Amino acid sequence: PGAGCPAVVCGYRQPRRAVGSVEARLSLPARPAMVDRSPTSVTGPSGAFGPVAPADGRRATPGRRLVVGAVSYLNTRPLVHGLASPTIDLRFDLPSRLADGLAAGRFDVALIPTIELFRGIGYTVVSDACIGCRGPVMSVKVFFRTAPERVQTMAIDEGSRTSVALASILLAERCGVRPRTEILPIGGRVSDTAADAVLVIGDRALGGHGGPAGDGGSFQLVWDLGDEWCRWTGLPFVFAVWAARPGIDGTALAALEVALAAARDRGRRALAGIAATEAAAHGLTVAQCLGYLHDNLHYDLGTRERQALGLFADRAAALGLAPPVPAVRGPSTGAPAASGSAAGTATGGPAGAPAGPPAGPWR
Repeated sequence: PGAGCPAVVCGYRQPRRAVGSVEARLSLPARPAMVDRSPTSVTGPSGAFGPVAPADGRRATPGRRLVVGAVSYLNTRPLVHGLASPTIDLRFDLPSRLADGLAAGRFDVALIPTIELFRGIGYTVVSDACIGCRGPVMSVKVFFRTAPERVQTMAIDEGSRTSVALASILLAERCGVRPRTEILPIGGRVSDTAADAVLVIGDRALGGHGGPAGDGGSFQLVWDLGDEWCRWTGLPFVFAVWAARPGIDGTALAALEVALAAARDRGRRALAGIAATEAAAHGLTVAQCLGYLHDNLHYDLGTRERQALGLFADRAAALGLAPPVPAVRGPSTGAPAASGSAAGTATGGPAGAPAGPPAGPWR
C-alpha cells in the first residue's frame, strides 16, 4: 500500500501490473499534441487505425457547432469555466448518461467515465484536462452496513460507471467478494435500499445537507474510493476524461483542445469565486467547497495518471468489467508497441508499475 496506509482492511494485496506503454496499450494521445487533426483517421481503446464514420450517421462537417457534454456535478465547474461559446453547444447531464449519449452520437465530445474508454470503439481523448484525484476525493464513497469482506449486495448510484467498476475491483482484489448490484436511482434515499453497501457519487456523496449518513443510514465503515485506490496502488486515479466520438472534424477538435485547456486554467484561477457561488447550493460552507475543489480534485492528465488508467484497464478486464485492451501497433511502422524497459520506465509508484510513454507519437 501507499505511504501512511492505515490498518489493513480486508487484504492489501499489491495490484498486479501489466507491462508496456500505457499510451500504446490504451491509445491515449501522446503529449504535447493531444488531438489527431486528421478528420479521416482516429484511434481509440481498440487500437484501430483507419477510416471512421459518425456514430449516428450525421456528417461531422467543419464549421458545425460542436455538441459538448459535461458532468452536472460540482466537480466539473472548474473544467467548464467560460467554456460555452458560439462554436460550443455545452450541455450537462449525469456521467452515465453522457457515456450513453456519446455512444449514440448525441454528443460530439463528452466528459465520460474512464471505464467507457475501454468499452467504447474509436473514442479519442481530446484534452489533458480531466477529473482525477491523488488521495481522498470526497465525492465518491461506499457506505458499508457490514464488514467489506461480508458484502453480498451493493446498491450503486444511477449516475455512476467508473466508480462502480472501481468499487468492484477493490472489493474483489482486496476482500475477495463480488456482490450483486442494484440501482439506487437519482433522488433515491439510502434508506430505500437494504443492500449491505451503498455507492454514491457526486454532490450527494459530499456530505452537504446531511449526506447519506444522515439519510436513514446506519453504517459501520465508509470508503473514500479515491483514497482507497491511491493507498492500494501508489498511483492517482482518473474518473473522467474528455473524449470525442469517431467522425468529428480534426480542425474543430484542435480548436476545442485549446478551449478545454483554457477553461480548466481559468477555472483553477477562479476556484475561490466558484466556491463562493456554489457552496450554499451543495450544503457546504465556502471553505469546505473551496477545499474540495482545490485539495481533493486534480485536473491534469499527466504521466502518472496515464499509468493509473493502464492499471485500471487491466484490473477491469481481469474481472470482466471491460474488454481486454489489446496490444497496439505503431501507425508509422506497423511494429508492435514496445513493452517493459524498452518503452521506458516510469518514475515513482510501486515496483512493477506500467512503463512510461514511448518516445514517438502514438496516433
